[in-house]
Amino acid sequence: MKEISAFFAGLLFSLGLIFSGMTNPENIFGFLDITGNWNPSLAFVLLSAVIVTGIGYRLVWKRSAPMYEVSFSVPTSRVLDKRLIIGSAIFGVGWGLVGLCPGPALASVFTINGVKALVFIAAMAGGILLQRNLSSLIERKTASIT
Repeated sequence: MKEISAFFAGLLFSLGLIFSGMTNPENIFGFLDITGNWNPSLAFVLLSAVIVTGIGYRLVWKRSAPMYEVSFSVPTSRVLDKRLIIGSAIFGVGWGLVGLCPGPALASVFTINGVKALVFIAAMAGGILLQRNLSSLIERKTASIT
């Protein structure tokens, strides 16, 4: 049941991205182009997401536990470290350059932007693997020094 719920949540999210036009990189570029032909539609999508999330969190936190887990899994760290800031910057630059981020890219695979989305997903997967390997290498080197 957990997997079925996750599938339908992902499907709903994907359909929302497609119907709102957020799988079209031109809408992203239009939103980021504040000095040219600015397109505010992404601001409305983001505002809608914040409102729905706010309501959802209020409802969920009234429960003693999630539906398919023993307890809630909430991050405990509130530290803004170098890795988080650099990762966020890379994400933002990539989003601005390509007009896609992971959710819309996956939702775009079966739309008119399918080939571009597949190239983006392959590059994203390569970046994830590169980051994991570099982090692992750096951790091993620092462990051997100390």
